[in-house]
Amino acid sequence: MAATPDAIRCSMGIMAYNEEANIGRLLEAVAGQRTAAARITEVIVIASGCTDDTVGVARRFAASEPRVRVVVQERREGKSAAVNLFLSQAREQVLVLCSADILPAPDTVERIVLPFADPEVAMTTCRPVPVNDRTRFMGFAAHMLWDLHHEINLREFKAGEMIAFRKVFERIPRRSAVDEASVESVIRGQGYTVRYVPDAVTYNKGPDTVRDFLSQRRRIFAGHLALRDGCGYRPSTLGSLKILGLVLRRLDWRPKYFAWTWAVAALEAWGRHLGRRDHRRRLDHSVWAMASTTKALGLTAPPDPLPLPDAALLAHARALQAADLPVATARLAPLPTASGGAPQEHA
Repeated sequence: MAATPDAIRCSMGIMAYNEEANIGRLLEAVAGQRTAAARITEVIVIASGCTDDTVGVARRFAASEPRVRVVVQERREGKSAAVNLFLSQAREQVLVLCSADILPAPDTVERIVLPFADPEVAMTTCRPVPVNDRTRFMGFAAHMLWDLHHEINLREFKAGEMIAFRKVFERIPRRSAVDEASVESVIRGQGYTVRYVPDAVTYNKGPDTVRDFLSQRRRIFAGHLALRDGCGYRPSTLGSLKILGLVLRRLDWRPKYFAWTWAVAALEAWGRHLGRRDHRRRLDHSVWAMASTTKALGLTAPPDPLPLPDAALLAHARALQAADLPVATARLAPLPTASGGAPQEHA
């Protein structure tokens, strides 16, 4: 579907470090996005200190897709530094940002950009859906965390995995270990409106090992504490009691899942303890160790969870442009599994 002449123009930034396994599929998914009210005018891959064939794969794709540009950072300086480089390179006023280890559904960019028809909206975030097998413990942990993320977003706002925002600032703190939360703090600090778009789905992969899980959780919690102390901004997931309340409301009483829920809660608590300790010691997480088990999505193409016909997308865009209408906050229908099997129940 072609973009309309008055479509919202956006630059897309992909932050990559040793992502040769997924960067090609991600670029194909971005190039194939169905858009009408949004128009992706450029895709900038920031390749930071890559030692694999990430740059080669991206450049070969760019040879046949003129919108794609590859910018190489010779030395890995952390994702926030890469985001700042993207900010300095992007031409448009609406930016879409993601890492290179995800796959968006075919309409995700359209849905995440549509709310910018409202001039008060300056940031949106998608709904991440893990591809992990939830019948295994680590897969259950990944789904539990992202389902809670979804529940929090239905009540407040918490950015994650793929975000879009207006270019109303020049940089985020270079040492930030939580780039999306840092963007969120700047946008909200300027009084803009933020929106969660639950039907803008992005597929990711949660950690398959306890070690990778703890590595992620301690880094994120330490980053949130640094953001609170350095910028006075409290991400919505910082408070443990709020998370505990949501866990209790959605508790699965079947013995295996009941036990797994509290095992995941214990791991999260331990990760937060380590993160708090890192924060007190002023440990720098801005260049973090790669969680290798999160890199193999196992998808050749992203499933299409909730396709909209072209006419519906256009009508939605026109309605947003005509009035200050909120994006739908209805829950998603059951999503397809990564393997294309029976739908699973979410949140």
